[in-house]
Amino acid sequence: MVNSKLIPTGVPPYMAQQIPSIQKCRPFLKWAGGKTQLLDAFGRSLPEELSGGKITNYVEPFMGGGAVFFSLNQQHTFRQRTVCDANEELVLTYRVIKRSVEDLIAELRTLESEYHVRTERERESFYYKVRGAFNDSLPDINFRNYGSAWVDRAARIIFLNRTCYNGLFRVNRKGGFNVPFGRYKKPEILNEDNLRNVAEMLHATRIIHGDFTTCGKFVDGKTFVYLDPPYRPLNRTSSFTSYSRGGFCDEDQMRLAEFFKKIDAKGAKIMLSNSDPRNENPNDSYFDELFADYTIRRVPARRIINCNGSRRGNISELIITNYPVKTV
Repeated sequence: MVNSKLIPTGVPPYMAQQIPSIQKCRPFLKWAGGKTQLLDAFGRSLPEELSGGKITNYVEPFMGGGAVFFSLNQQHTFRQRTVCDANEELVLTYRVIKRSVEDLIAELRTLESEYHVRTERERESFYYKVRGAFNDSLPDINFRNYGSAWVDRAARIIFLNRTCYNGLFRVNRKGGFNVPFGRYKKPEILNEDNLRNVAEMLHATRIIHGDFTTCGKFVDGKTFVYLDPPYRPLNRTSSFTSYSRGGFCDEDQMRLAEFFKKIDAKGAKIMLSNSDPRNENPNDSYFDELFADYTIRRVPARRIINCNGSRRGNISELIITNYPVKTV
């Protein structure tokens, strides 16, 4: 049964059955570069066709923490949803939530109870024990074939993310998780209701592991594409792009610009977000030149994750679209 309260006004009857009857869901992971703080700015930057029902397909080639995905898919209706990410651990976790959310909740409940009964010193030891087991089991994980080992791994990923320093997900070149322990008094490790809502949202979503270009074949003239690549570092010490083994360099940023042009030619509506190099160098026009043919806006944001507290503050970020955006 469709929840009529979740059906946006103006949605054609043939699309009403596509709307999930779910409660509000939000990202279940802390994520460097997460977009929760920019959702209002993104909302003011969406194409008019999205509210008019002319767009029926959603594609997000850099899923990450999923803040934009969860927000938009609770406000708008899409016949098809496709998400992708190069981080195989992240994709594994999304697939486990989609297929085995109750088993995952049971595993997380055990980890949470074992963690919270310990003293702070014991928690730190427990954290490194879980991290060590997580890294040691990497060679035994088949990321292509779903199996029972996936549930345990997804639970460890969420546990480590919720208890590590600054909520980072960072791996070395061998794929080993290397973020140190975070000293939180009582971190939320398990939110059962949210995980169930996320599972329902993912139920009719295609989840892909791979390079962002993999999504090109799912894009047509009725598609909205949101691109949130690993940000170009603002300086030498601010890079958090090691969320996957390969990283994301300037050559990849240029490949992304070519991909942007390619799907633009298909008639898709596209929105891309990235860091603004002018925060550090007013003369750095890297993205202004790379996307010179498109609409570029600078919006205020906060630099939240930085080991130096004095460098956490107001900055600007870029929103780039292939359609005009009305300024308020």
